[in-house]
Amino acid sequence: MNTLLSAQVSRFELRFESLFNPGRALAFPCDERGQVELEALSEPARSNYYYARALVGREFATPALVRGGYA
Repeated sequence: MNTLLSAQVSRFELRFESLFNPGRALAFPCDERGQVELEALSEPARSNYYYARALVGREFATPALVRGGYA
């Protein structure tokens, strides 16, 4: 990944807020469209990402695109 793309990806995060535990969330660096570069995540982070996606509506709210994370 080139440096410019890295800087762009790190300005946003995709946040999956817990439906049952206020303040608990899983967040992942992404681009301005909410696209997460899975190859750039560690194996545990990738597993957490798939877990959060699979449990949207059951454990986590629909993910929100947030500016300013991971900067």
